[in-house]
Amino acid sequence: MDPLLIGVIIIVVLLVPIALGVPVGIAMFVVSMGGMGLLVGAPFLLTTAQTLPYAVASDFAFVVVPMFILMGTLTAATGVTTELYTAAYRWTSGLRGGLYFATTLAAGGFGAINGSTVVSSALFTRIALPEMIRFKYSVPVSAGCICAAGTFAALIPPSLAMVIYALLTGQSVGALLMAGLIPGLLTVGIYFVGLKLFIAAKPEIAPHEIKKYTFIEKLSSLKGLWAILLLIAVVMGGIYSGVMFPSTAGAAGAGGALLIGLVRGRLTGKGLWESLKETVVMTSVLFLIIIGGLCLSRLLLVSGSIGAISAYVNSSDLPVWGFLFAAVLIYVILGMFVDGISMLVMTVPFLYPVANELGLDPIWFGVVVVKLIEIGAITPPVGLNLFAVISASDGAVDARKIFRGILPFILMELVTLGLIIWFPQISLWLPTQMYS
Repeated sequence: MDPLLIGVIIIVVLLVPIALGVPVGIAMFVVSMGGMGLLVGAPFLLTTAQTLPYAVASDFAFVVVPMFILMGTLTAATGVTTELYTAAYRWTSGLRGGLYFATTLAAGGFGAINGSTVVSSALFTRIALPEMIRFKYSVPVSAGCICAAGTFAALIPPSLAMVIYALLTGQSVGALLMAGLIPGLLTVGIYFVGLKLFIAAKPEIAPHEIKKYTFIEKLSSLKGLWAILLLIAVVMGGIYSGVMFPSTAGAAGAGGALLIGLVRGRLTGKGLWESLKETVVMTSVLFLIIIGGLCLSRLLLVSGSIGAISAYVNSSDLPVWGFLFAAVLIYVILGMFVDGISMLVMTVPFLYPVANELGLDPIWFGVVVVKLIEIGAITPPVGLNLFAVISASDGAVDARKIFRGILPFILMELVTLGLIIWFPQISLWLPTQMYS
């Protein structure tokens, strides 16, 4: 049978259990094992089932994943997000729609210490949405702003999506983390401009602010942010300078978050226990997805599908823009049904070799893929961040409202994506400086 047809059958068969609600990691593992048994026999299947999960779980490079998750859960447990939001609001309170800008700024800051978009969206729903409702902001736009700003954690380091892309492709974790920084900050800036234009066009979505703060009050709000700045300096400074490997920086960040929580007296025994439990659960889910994705990658490789795709690209003279357009469609469609990390693990095994054949920079392509995952996370009807906001809103937001409110932010994301694609140095300048 034609290897390209085999690849199509594998993907179609995989989508069936996912559509039925089977967890993506389990679906990829089961389909991959069944495919290997049919295509190359039971001995290869058993060898893969015995060795691949252990190889992933025992690989020191993957230590960075639970360490970054633990750093995020510990900082969230110590109330850092509330301090971030308070400081951001004091500095933006003079602007019409100040709570939108405060949420955008605070989510960007939280993204620098937390790599999970879902955690960020849920936390800021609990913190920001009640204030927005109290000051009579548009509920759909408020929910859309919180949902979209939560995706900053996917690009701004430490990003779990960047780490997993690096581990799947063999690229430098440090280079990819640094590559996401400027595009992440660019996204924050695009949101600011987009919100200003949106509020100017529809003033009713944002009332005039009543509360204003003096310059001294604004400065005093920054006192509590020393913990965040210290963590960012330790983690990103360690990686950028080359003093620490990413796994070491993750451990230093998690240890620093624990010490800061204890020194400030904000980390209770219950909070520490809940943070550890959340870290274990999130890490287990991610590792299951990674193992399933690597099994799928091996199946596509032994079936000849990846080689056939590469050969087709070489023979058809596929233009770069055609490949990128196809990638955009794949992620937007998948984002309606599958979470970001699962999308990443499912698609990288066959998109990455094609990108290599076309001569695309692997670091730049990683940034583009993660940006597409961001967009997928907020794409109706099943973007994961949408439902994180709905579930954390205690009934204040329903699907109809958030689907309406997210549309302007999807447009802002597409503008940012266009800039990243058109100007690759936005992503590549910092990693180049890092290794020069």
